[in-house]
Amino acid sequence: MTATLIWILVALVVIGLYLSWTAGRLDRLHARIDAARAALDAQLLRRASVAQELATSGVLDPAASIVLYEAAHAARQAEEEQREVAESELSQALRAVFGEAAQVEAVRAAPGGEEAARELAEAIRRVPMARRFHNDAVRAARALRRHRKVRWFRLAGHAPFPMAFEMDDEPPAALLDRAA
Repeated sequence: MTATLIWILVALVVIGLYLSWTAGRLDRLHARIDAARAALDAQLLRRASVAQELATSGVLDPAASIVLYEAAHAARQAEEEQREVAESELSQALRAVFGEAAQVEAVRAAPGGEEAARELAEAIRRVPMARRFHNDAVRAARALRRHRKVRWFRLAGHAPFPMAFEMDDEPPAALLDRAA
């Protein structure tokens, strides 16, 4: 009888340790999501700021400046629910403005244009990487949260279900081809 109680106690301790380890892993994944989201937000803000700065610098033609400025401003001011749409619209505006190599060359030829184009190309290049890191962390947390043990023992606590950040982040080919 005593041996049975000891084995039951050992089994409960092992199960408790396993559940504790799983809860800690889930907590680390949520922290990773928060850090990745902060990095993504920083890259999106940088891209919008550089685009807005370029739009107001006078190196673009007036129509392109207006399109780029309005899209960048909307991306910077968007509420969380509308952020993905606004960032996708900024990506579309960037492709429209820098769709042709002639426009990129005109920007580079202007005073200060070479540095502005390089800075914009770097900002555009970093957004897909930051989004990929964020979405990978979200995917890992979702996979763990789908396990029965996590749901049954409520190991996720009150953390909201992680959501991926889906947006159009295709870069303008003419700008990145020249920057590389």
